[in-house]
Amino acid sequence: MIYPTAESWRAAPQKRVLFFGMSGLGKTHIASLLRSAGDWFHYSVDYRIGTRYMGEYIADNAKREAMKVPFLRALLMSDSIYIGSNITFENLGAVSSYLGKPGSAAAGGLSMNAYAARQEQFRRAEIAALLDTPYFIERARALYDYPHFICDTGGSICEWADPDNPQDEILKTLSANTLMIWLKGSPAHTQELIRRFDKAPKPMAYQPAFLARVWSDYLNENNCKEGDVDPDSFIRYTYAKALAHRQPRYEAMARWGVTIEASNLANLRDERDFDEVVAAAITARNTAS
Repeated sequence: MIYPTAESWRAAPQKRVLFFGMSGLGKTHIASLLRSAGDWFHYSVDYRIGTRYMGEYIADNAKREAMKVPFLRALLMSDSIYIGSNITFENLGAVSSYLGKPGSAAAGGLSMNAYAARQEQFRRAEIAALLDTPYFIERARALYDYPHFICDTGGSICEWADPDNPQDEILKTLSANTLMIWLKGSPAHTQELIRRFDKAPKPMAYQPAFLARVWSDYLNENNCKEGDVDPDSFIRYTYAKALAHRQPRYEAMARWGVTIEASNLANLRDERDFDEVVAAAITARNTAS
């Protein structure tokens, strides 16, 4: 690790960390808290995906829908209006909307072929955004003179990284440049995330093999065809299975860094609190090994 001891972490003139774990456990909240302290550059992987790597896909999809409306079509064709996404750190809805949900077209669903194609676009975009981390570390220092750096990753990082491969490009790059921190949720957190998701289901990204398996299982268990699938019903069905699928992958990724219980970060007041929680995690790792 780039900070092998608690002492080296505390004394580091430039602290560089990366959070990973289930979406909804507070990664972005903590990053925002540190950013507001004034000395931390916040690199949001999801924001980078939406603005740099999928911006054209998202805008073109919105234009495609607008072209179906004669009034808007005439304005677009004459360059009288502009359509673009308004992505922020706190609002990534445009990315989720583009990913979509598979199922009945009448219910707003995509064909599985179209859905899988967008999933692949997202996979490539997320990997590229993750590998941009060293560039943004240097950019934050050279351009803005930020001494500290926090990378806020999406929940699907574990779908593309192979923690059992010592030569995995994603994990080698990230662990060489940041202290990787698994924000670990409790069973109670998991149930709360499922409850929230059931109330407001949102698109997610999955490994192709996992997606193919749960899609087949859903069709068989509900005795239905692709065009009959309720999109929200399918992604609700998939969510809990995805959390169970991801948990051991996060745990394996934690070998490349440290683990912090999400509850230990819930009441952070300032940067000093954060430093002490991270120092304790490094000490705990060293003691265990």
